[in-house]
Amino acid sequence: MADALGLLARHGDDAAIVAGGQSLLPILNFRLAAPELLIDIGRLDDLKQITEGDDYIEIGALLRHCDLADSPLIGRDLPLLHQAINHIAHPAVRHRGTIGGSLAMADPAAELGACCLALDGAFSLLSGREQRWVAASDFFKGVYETALQPDEILTAIRIPKPVRNSISVFEEIARRRGDFAMAGLALVAAPNSLRIALLGVADRPVLAGQTMALLSANPTAVDAAMEMIATEIEPPDDPAYPPAYRRHLVQVLLRRALSRLPQ
Repeated sequence: MADALGLLARHGDDAAIVAGGQSLLPILNFRLAAPELLIDIGRLDDLKQITEGDDYIEIGALLRHCDLADSPLIGRDLPLLHQAINHIAHPAVRHRGTIGGSLAMADPAAELGACCLALDGAFSLLSGREQRWVAASDFFKGVYETALQPDEILTAIRIPKPVRNSISVFEEIARRRGDFAMAGLALVAAPNSLRIALLGVADRPVLAGQTMALLSANPTAVDAAMEMIATEIEPPDDPAYPPAYRRHLVQVLLRRALSRLPQ
């Protein structure tokens, strides 16, 4: 790790971190980035662990998607992640791609960012200067933009354990299984709280704060919540999927997710 951090400190924006390569390599292929130096951290085994604390679970950034899907601890305590993993691309990608790589790339249509928002997670950002923790709500800044500084590596994700009797729901709509989501929704409902995060409908994953407040005050106000959630997003101006269409998809996803909660 010290060698990787030293290289980042020296080369800054001219360097790029690579591990599984499932986020970075397509960007290189399309000439959307041309770093002078690639720093391979794929063999840093310290970043491939899942650690359980009294009230949190910490996931090393180099855990592959398939590792999360196979983890009994994740399946038991963080079922939202377990549900979302099956929507990520295809098996070949899930066996190479890492959770840290996906989060650091910050594709607005990626599933894991919205899940971390819904779960109120935080990210460990490490440099030669310091380690700092950044809340998921402060990490995503825009399309492919995050709070990561040029000399920092995302090393871990820490997620509070959901309270007992909480329910997690992940819903997504894509043209085909494995395609990028046109819209997606991650929901975590606890006895005294509700968190709803959306993906594919803005320049970053977003919390539907007003809809969360409405449903927390009145869980039966489904129709009002559907109207509310459509006003909370700013979908991209995409000719294939106009903003009005994505707003409709979000309403569909919200109704689906709420129908899976106990009445």
